[in-house]
Amino acid sequence: MNEQHPIPASDEAWESGELGDDPKFAKVFEGDVQPRIDEAMAMQPISIRLPKSLIETFKLLGEVHGLGYQPLMRRALIRFAEGEMKLVPSELVAERRRAAKSMEEGNGEPPKAAIG
Repeated sequence: MNEQHPIPASDEAWESGELGDDPKFAKVFEGDVQPRIDEAMAMQPISIRLPKSLIETFKLLGEVHGLGYQPLMRRALIRFAEGEMKLVPSELVAERRRAAKSMEEGNGEPPKAAIG
């Protein structure tokens, strides 16, 4: 019978090379792997012009947070977009309530943003 030995899976075992460092288990991938990685991560590369000072600021902040400046920018953009998306529905509801009240008071047509 084949005796199995448990593998101590830990960050240290991966970092030290105890796990995952044997070339016999490695396979060379032919072709451009980046499009497959982007697709798997639902990422799309873009090109954007930013002020150099902003990039330098993100590089400094990245050092503080232990991240590269691009992942930090990505996180900042995600946080901004998520926050804005939380505001949009409440602003839309408030606009529709104002329009409904205006209609009840006989002040004419509701604003186009309130029609839905």
